[in-house]
Amino acid sequence: MTHILCRDCCQVFDGPAEICDRCGGGRLLAHPEIASLSIAHIDCDAFYAAVEKRDRPELGDAPLIVGHSGGRGVVVTACYVARTFGVRSAMPMFQALQLCPHATVIQPDMATYKRVSETIRAIFAGATTMVEPLSLDEAYLDLSDEHRLAAASPGATLARIAKRIEEEERITVSIGLSCNKFLAKLACEFAKPRGFSVIGRAEAKALLAPMSVRKIHGVGAVTARRMEASGLNTIADLQALTERELVGRFGKFGGRLARFAHGNDDRSVTPFRPVKSISAETTFGQDTASPGRLREVALGLCERVAKELARKGVAGLSIVLKLKTSDFRVLSRSRRLSHPTQRAGLIFASVAALIDREADGRHFRLIGVGIADLGPAAGADPADLFSLADTPKLQAAKIERAG
Repeated sequence: MTHILCRDCCQVFDGPAEICDRCGGGRLLAHPEIASLSIAHIDCDAFYAAVEKRDRPELGDAPLIVGHSGGRGVVVTACYVARTFGVRSAMPMFQALQLCPHATVIQPDMATYKRVSETIRAIFAGATTMVEPLSLDEAYLDLSDEHRLAAASPGATLARIAKRIEEEERITVSIGLSCNKFLAKLACEFAKPRGFSVIGRAEAKALLAPMSVRKIHGVGAVTARRMEASGLNTIADLQALTERELVGRFGKFGGRLARFAHGNDDRSVTPFRPVKSISAETTFGQDTASPGRLREVALGLCERVAKELARKGVAGLSIVLKLKTSDFRVLSRSRRLSHPTQRAGLIFASVAALIDREADGRHFRLIGVGIADLGPAAGADPADLFSLADTPKLQAAKIERAG
């Protein structure tokens, strides 16, 4: 039997039907498993841009880019009108404006976006006790019977969430519903914008088969190129291999590939995920090859990271330096400490050493500092390391910056 969800009145009924016999609405979603699926992925449509257009009605249907203007800026997000011109997130701003020169550019207003995000999360929390935020604008929800607070079915509950966000916050969301996180997120991608898509258990394997391996969660550009070079272009190619064969080729990740390729995913929706790393980065106004300039900017980033570590009550073991060359190649270098730290001085000492090794005449457009392998701050920075809080390099950098 086919079950039908009316996204206008948020009711589920048995089909077939072309219009809802309850409200007369035509936004109907028919799927035989819609009443038994409970894992959802919800993503706000072009979130930052949508909030800006909501608050600036004069923008209307004009193309809008949210990002940092100027020759060194990048696109944070773009409205769907701007995207038709080829504008994409993380694109250099100069390139975006070449593609869409008549676009309006607005600087991000993170404080406003966070307030809207908190309101949306409160709506999620009213529907289920299991919400896993991924960012300000997207989250997984587990709407199974043991976690769902609403009396309505998962599909009807999701339709009500979307309707409430649209009415109260005047922005739209896209929804994917399935039996696990991988398929729910994939379904959500099919739905954009303002859509609702379902992938059932019965159809998952056949639906996945013709898709690119790049659609699998965790397969980045490097892994995808490696797969394609070995003849693994589609998910069907992965389905044809045993788990043992995939593990032999890709190690531990091969086991996950085998599960995902067949539409299986044992990850649960986890409301509270531990912070894995803390970082800060900045783009230079002009490319620089100067070790001194790199260290000067890195100092400020180290201090920002240290403050965030203290605010979150965590400390880290692995120091990471990120550099982006003038031709947009990204370099990542790391050092592991003997003890976890929260201290800017110790972070900077490692970062400065990494800079000295990498500053070989190449010009860099971006620098970032991060710390990973985080844990509780208790036990960090033992007493015999306190004297290193201001290392000679940190002191010299502070003096140089002050001068």
